[in-house]
Amino acid sequence: MTQVVSAEQGVVANAAESGHVFYSWSAQAQIRPMVIAGAEGSYVFDDSGKRYLDFSCQLVNTNIGHQHPKVVAAIKAQADRLCTVSPLHSNDMRNEAARLICELAPAGMNKVFFTCDGSEAVEHASRMARLHTGRIKLMARYRSYHGSTTTATNLTGEPRRWPNDYGSAGVVHFFGPFLYRSPFHSSSQEEESKRALEHLEQAVALEGPSTIAGIILETIPGTAGIMLPPPGYLAGVREICDRHGIVLIADEVMAGFGRTGKWFAFENYDVIPDLVTFAKGVNSGYVPLGGVIISDPIAATFDERVYAGGHTYSGHPLACAAAVATINTMAEEGIVENAAWIGENVLGPGLAALAGRHRCVGEVRGLGVFWALDLVKNKETREPIAPYGGTSAAMTELVKACKQRGLLPFTNFNRLHAVPPCNVTEAEAREGIEILDEALSAADAYCD
Repeated sequence: MTQVVSAEQGVVANAAESGHVFYSWSAQAQIRPMVIAGAEGSYVFDDSGKRYLDFSCQLVNTNIGHQHPKVVAAIKAQADRLCTVSPLHSNDMRNEAARLICELAPAGMNKVFFTCDGSEAVEHASRMARLHTGRIKLMARYRSYHGSTTTATNLTGEPRRWPNDYGSAGVVHFFGPFLYRSPFHSSSQEEESKRALEHLEQAVALEGPSTIAGIILETIPGTAGIMLPPPGYLAGVREICDRHGIVLIADEVMAGFGRTGKWFAFENYDVIPDLVTFAKGVNSGYVPLGGVIISDPIAATFDERVYAGGHTYSGHPLACAAAVATINTMAEEGIVENAAWIGENVLGPGLAALAGRHRCVGEVRGLGVFWALDLVKNKETREPIAPYGGTSAAMTELVKACKQRGLLPFTNFNRLHAVPPCNVTEAEAREGIEILDEALSAADAYCD
């Protein structure tokens, strides 16, 4: 088996697959995964030593970049002291991570339940909402992703749900606002917001408000397309929930911890949820960690009542040490502020300019370091360049062109996402835009 060394990292990696790994979301015989041999900052290195600007953040989770020395040091120090402990016992890193997260959360949210990932966080937020209200139904929007476990999959509103959704009782989907592909035939953001809220109000009424435990929303849908909620929409959902005693769950797994230029995406909209799910950016994925931030009234439900849920690795010391180091480093180094600045001054203007130069770019949407290019065959008809739930030759050529030029992209259906680390430099962000400018020509060839 051939081995190669990345000169930049001094890392040895196997150049060939062992053949024993079963990959997620893949037809096993059809994939040829890239070998990542090392990484640093905003870049990763393959097994030949080639460097790629990581405009995917892997799965939009390395918010603090790769191999940040402060986080790596914290994990090493914790490993030397205490690698693991049962969640039945108290632990200083778990306590400190929870304290820091609650300090970032809105007032009145003073408890954190830790999980290993975002799917588990959604499972437990759903369970908490049901137990707190005594109701069963949960409502979630189409064009959303909430995870791969059973409840999270059923809540998901995109094609990854289909093979594993058996019409489970207790989940109802509705249309959220998305002006570019509006289900409400709106002509403005204000009209889209109004009509989407009227639709939700009607859906709640027809389902029976007294049967609905919670409404879960990605504050800004991530993998489904980074559709920013129009003015007044989230506030309107909050009002509907308040009026009917429904728990509002904000899924911040992808949008949280600096991604939008705020610690939490809902801060951009002055709305306070009842439960917040998180994962990914809380420690940049260095060690698996997720969780639920719980409002005081819901937490009080379980003061004298056993909460029936838990995990062996809930609040794992290595993961929590990474979270503590990540949150402190992001605050010390102004990383959240950097994400906001890059979005306003580099990515936003730069990606908008690409839309003006390329026939395939129908719309640019985003905030902070959280952007999507909606790619089309024709700007007038807005026909997607790849089908919903699938891919196309145009997207295949686009990804190939990006990688040839040293950029690792994030794509989904007909979209190209620009999601670099929150601490990406101005020079790195401009480098990414320049590469995209060249690579998008490959998709232009497929446009009318």
